[in-house]
Amino acid sequence: MRETTKEELLDALRQIQDPDLHQDIVSLGFITQHTICDGIVKVTINLTTPACPVKDQMKEQAEKLLRALPGVKQVNVEMTAVARAPVQRNIAPDIQHIVAISSGKGGVGKSTVSVNLACALAKTGAKVGLVDCDVYGPDIPMMMGLGGEPQQFAGKLLPKERHGVRTMSIGYLLPEEKPVVWRGPMVHKLIEQFLSDVFWGPLDYLLVDMPPGTGDAQLSLAQIVPLSGAVLVTTPQAVSTFDVGKAIAMFRQVNVELLGIVENMAGYAIEGTIDGARAGTKVRLEAGGKPIELVTDAHGRFATVVDVFGKGGAQKLAERHGCPVLGQIPLNPSVRVGGDAGDPITIAEPDSLVARRFQEIAGRLAQRIAVKSHQALPILQ
Repeated sequence: MRETTKEELLDALRQIQDPDLHQDIVSLGFITQHTICDGIVKVTINLTTPACPVKDQMKEQAEKLLRALPGVKQVNVEMTAVARAPVQRNIAPDIQHIVAISSGKGGVGKSTVSVNLACALAKTGAKVGLVDCDVYGPDIPMMMGLGGEPQQFAGKLLPKERHGVRTMSIGYLLPEEKPVVWRGPMVHKLIEQFLSDVFWGPLDYLLVDMPPGTGDAQLSLAQIVPLSGAVLVTTPQAVSTFDVGKAIAMFRQVNVELLGIVENMAGYAIEGTIDGARAGTKVRLEAGGKPIELVTDAHGRFATVVDVFGKGGAQKLAERHGCPVLGQIPLNPSVRVGGDAGDPITIAEPDSLVARRFQEIAGRLAQRIAVKSHQALPILQ
């Protein structure tokens, strides 16, 4: 039996389409290595983000297509990823994407969203940093289970790392009880130092937890470095979506693209597990005085979300401003427990309903960034 040629190998891989870029992976330049020798095929597929939610499906599809080629005895498909920055920065040049996590008002769980998205991205293999720019309420150290003054190297601060996420916060630099009473120029200077005077090393993503509102910190960040975009956090209530609408207008005024909206506290999560239960076992509960009926999955788990604060607020906001809803996060006591203990729910309970929602949002965020970057960059061959 004759051996497959490299041209036939590439033709087979052209059947794999990137679902977001709507082109085949060969035309996109994703194939960085392709060899065949004595029936052994080796292929490297380099994606635009380590957090690509379809990378496993792509690998399986590639292996299946390659095994079907004549003369192929063994297939080795390696999946790699390099996040590529759409612009070069003078400040923080080793960071590919800087994303602001913001909100129009306080109390919507913005920091909770920030830490869980950071951890979810890190679990995909991405190199992730999280900088706490909420100088008036720096919660990231507690939520990540970190404290104490950061060490220094070559005149720069070393970020503190946990759960695979490198972090920096003013909370590491001041006594716990000391309030920050600063005017705008001092906030601007701090943000600049956190980007230029911290030894972040190479990062795929740096998430920036912003203070609530549309003030000095947001404007300073947009002025200091080009951003890959912003994520806005809201709750379903009208008062929250109203304030987020102002934040959207502010980011657009300074030419920062809105990557999407996360609706936090979107209902109350009810979930549990019945040991030994078969898939499809019915579970009857009562929520808000109303009976509900659920069924278990193959692992005996059941879950649902009950609306508490109304629903649809984020979707209406997204339609009004022409941006996507990245996802909805329901309330669950485990989120608070994990935040207080320094183990975000994506780490403490990775199989829970809420953790899976965060993982899905992280994947959609990575997709949005990858598509935006690919549109701005030449294809690497």
